[in-house]
Amino acid sequence: MRLVALPLALGIVACTGATDSPAGRDAAPKTDAARVPAVDSGPALPVPTQLELARGRIKHVVIIMQENRSFDHYFGTFPGADGIPAGACVYDPLSFKCVEPYHDAADINSGSGHTYADALGDIAGGKMDGFLIRAEMPANLGCARDDVLCMNAGARKLDVMGYHDEREIPNYWRYAREFTLQDHLFQTTVSWSLPEHLYMVSGWSARCTSEDAGSCVTDLSTSIPNGKPGQPPVHRPWADITYLLDRKHVSWRYYLSEGTAPDCEQGEAMCPPMPLTVPVYSHWNPLQYFASANKANIVKLEEFYKDANAGHLPAVAWIVPTQSVSEHPPAAVSAGQAYVTGIINALMQSPDWPTTAIFLAWDDWGGFYDHVAPPKVDANGYGLRVPGIVISPYAKRGYVDKQVLSFDAYLKLTEDLFLGGARLDPKTDGKPDPRPTVREAVPELGNLLNDFDFAQTPAAPLLLKQTP
Repeated sequence: MRLVALPLALGIVACTGATDSPAGRDAAPKTDAARVPAVDSGPALPVPTQLELARGRIKHVVIIMQENRSFDHYFGTFPGADGIPAGACVYDPLSFKCVEPYHDAADINSGSGHTYADALGDIAGGKMDGFLIRAEMPANLGCARDDVLCMNAGARKLDVMGYHDEREIPNYWRYAREFTLQDHLFQTTVSWSLPEHLYMVSGWSARCTSEDAGSCVTDLSTSIPNGKPGQPPVHRPWADITYLLDRKHVSWRYYLSEGTAPDCEQGEAMCPPMPLTVPVYSHWNPLQYFASANKANIVKLEEFYKDANAGHLPAVAWIVPTQSVSEHPPAAVSAGQAYVTGIINALMQSPDWPTTAIFLAWDDWGGFYDHVAPPKVDANGYGLRVPGIVISPYAKRGYVDKQVLSFDAYLKLTEDLFLGGARLDPKTDGKPDPRPTVREAVPELGNLLNDFDFAQTPAAPLLLKQTP
């Protein structure tokens, strides 16, 4: 029963306790106070959970996926991060020496192979000392198997042990200082760009023989055909995240910077350029071959700037680069940083900025050194560590997140914010498939909501020069 004090009693207390003297204000009559019944205000209101607060604050998730840099390569000397340890070195089979990581001021890097075999070789069973052995293989040097002169010349140009810092990437370091840096974000798979981008939108990478998802088997090591003449058709019958978003009428767009593809068909170090356009499937445009994806939502990057300027951002967006601005060797680091800065400036100037969360990452390690052995969550991953930055009005400021994360966390956050926690789970999503693991549910995966503080004063836009 709800009890309310009688007006008369309240009036008595007010009159008898009223005085201008300090003593009078401190000395309320005990007898009158005792007559006033206690007020029962009912049950206490529940404190909103972090997810409930996030659903009220975050209306737009934007994933900017760049190319081929390891965490140590970009943030190995960042204060407070799990960076390059003292005394670290990697054996060089050509010089018979142990090579230490070194500061590399070059704007254009070589990197190395980043296939499934390269990833396993670099990780070396968890010892993280196979980088130069793999980099100096003839194929990764662009040399014939028996061309010793080519191999020796190529080895002197290898920079997989080099790292950058604030001198080369000041904007990335500024974002990391002002917002949240993730220092245990891992590639989703032990492989290269194609599987990463498939996992990014669907939680799996597979090869299928028909439009029956039951015909699919996991594929991390080889190229899935691009639909070129003479190649078998590509089948993508398993569920991707846009299938779930469309069922719940949640808006999404995949913004593609047209030009040339950032990588080779097999993940090798060098190859002739391949076109990258909206209508054509590629490793960086994988939704084109998912039967359920609404192809009208795959658009040119120019549409992103229009949407941001008008305050019409979708709930979920991916932004994927062309080669020249991808940071995939041999693309210049400075060109990629300028491109990303322009995108982030546009988001910060958008009417949608107050309700936006930006996730900036690099899709694989590109052959560059990293010292942290990746956790094993299933037969497919995780892969090597890559940089990750969270930028939002509510991102924790100056925070280094040490949770174990992967690109699966982007799917999990999207599902939690916009789909009521529904998962890309073949048992529940309506498209049964034999994927080995529902990645969003693995216990090792951290929670991106820990990177936000919804009680803080929202951060103002941080507009940076594209060419600092």
